[in-house]
Amino acid sequence: MLYLILQAIYLYGLSFAFWRVVRQYFVKTSLDNIPGPPSPSFFQGNFRQLFTIHGWAFHKYIAAKYGGVVKVKALFGENQLYVFDPKALRHIVIKDQYIYEETSAFIQGNLLLFGKALMSTLGDYHRRQRKMFNPVFSVANIRGMVPVFYSVTHRLRDSIAKKVSNGPQEIDMVSWMGRTTLELIGQSGFGYSFDTLAENVTPNPYSAAMKSLGSAAMKMVFVQEYLYYVTKIGTPQFRRFIIDMLPWKAMHDARDIVDTMHKTSVEIFESKKKALLDGDDVVARQIGQGKDIMSMLMRANMDASDEDKLDEDELIAQITSLTFAAVDTTSSALSRSLHLLAQHPEIQEKLRREITEARAEKGDLPYDELISLPYLEAIVRETLRLYPPVSFLTRTTRQDIIMPLSKPLRGLNGEEIHEILVPNNTNLFISIIEANRNPDIWGPDALEWIPERWLSPLPSSVSDAHVPGIYSHLMTFLGGGRACIGFKVSQIEIKVVLSLLIEAFRFAPSKKEIFWQMTTVATPTVVGEGTKIQLPLHVSRV
Repeated sequence: MLYLILQAIYLYGLSFAFWRVVRQYFVKTSLDNIPGPPSPSFFQGNFRQLFTIHGWAFHKYIAAKYGGVVKVKALFGENQLYVFDPKALRHIVIKDQYIYEETSAFIQGNLLLFGKALMSTLGDYHRRQRKMFNPVFSVANIRGMVPVFYSVTHRLRDSIAKKVSNGPQEIDMVSWMGRTTLELIGQSGFGYSFDTLAENVTPNPYSAAMKSLGSAAMKMVFVQEYLYYVTKIGTPQFRRFIIDMLPWKAMHDARDIVDTMHKTSVEIFESKKKALLDGDDVVARQIGQGKDIMSMLMRANMDASDEDKLDEDELIAQITSLTFAAVDTTSSALSRSLHLLAQHPEIQEKLRREITEARAEKGDLPYDELISLPYLEAIVRETLRLYPPVSFLTRTTRQDIIMPLSKPLRGLNGEEIHEILVPNNTNLFISIIEANRNPDIWGPDALEWIPERWLSPLPSSVSDAHVPGIYSHLMTFLGGGRACIGFKVSQIEIKVVLSLLIEAFRFAPSKKEIFWQMTTVATPTVVGEGTKIQLPLHVSRV
């Protein structure tokens, strides 16, 4: 039986690949006229150049050479588009967002990892879930989370202070940022503690699983598109049997990680459910005192109409998916901020003065005072502009669609192209990083980290571009109906952590050279020490 199933999957994959080849070479489309880089491989196209930890130079090269829409080659010579033209992006993420949807590979991969979570659903199903979430992420609720953010970050600050009590030390800050952001989402998101933030503690199994999830998922990235058809075979028990029988270590690793995360998610959910049923006094005694995201979401769900209610499986699925979305991205942004401040001591000192003066008067700054610190805001914006944690995302068209351009392209036939007819089932890359670095928008110094640019009125080219992002004319948190729902939470977490750490400690570069990998979420490594994620910085008390 197993042999027949594997044979069927193999034959399907072979016929699917054959159709892709036939369609590419015998069905001509308007994409054939779009300029783009030469393909070094028929089988892999430009994917080895796009999907590599050293991909920064290639992304920069094709953006500079070919303009806002670039044709790139996928597997078996298939045409795909690499897009950062602002008008095209506005149609992709807002005006025609229900035609440009997440790829089947993305949705099916998330369904298998998380279940029916917000990032795993499409169309009306997704809108119904998001309708439930939107009030939970209101500014009023985020204000209530800020004391939790400070409580967690005080523990971080105390642990680092202990490490440098006898003098400056070289500390791997990315490890501490990862632990901190997991604890921040644990307490503010679920009223649950994953980590004491003490040194040399045994990691929570959930924490260890979360750290392994990204690499495990990447090992299966090229088969995710076919997993949709596997999920339609038989019962869940039968599909689990097939996974157990397949001789594929990456799949088994992903299975074990998902099992661990699901078990913890169920424990969190059942604890929340019991507390809510037992009354407000019980909820108030939990971590977060019932002001965490999950408690608020479950209360809203209890009050919702029958047609809007989420079932228990959907609520449980949100726990791991929110954690996955929040931890690595915010950790990456914090680590990058500290690395940049270490490299620019004069900017670090200017920020320290602003924070110290504000905290000397009020101590831990509440939400409104914290977001009004101009230099801290400028540093966060500029870091998220130049170094977005996620460099690009993918979409696919669900029907033929016209994509207009803000700046014409010169086609391979020599004619100017003002709009592109994008065929159904065309995959696209939304280039967040190149949209944020576009010199037509940000000027000739677009590739430089200059926080001061945010302290003066931005050039008119920024507002005139109408970039469709929900944050500061940037695509960092995307836009439209698939925009990052927790982007305000992420910003305030970054500011709380930076305000306490910069006031207490001075950061300087270590003697080791740091290289940032272009992984799903950008990660730092030490040159000459492999791909181990680490960011050693020289830390001393102020």
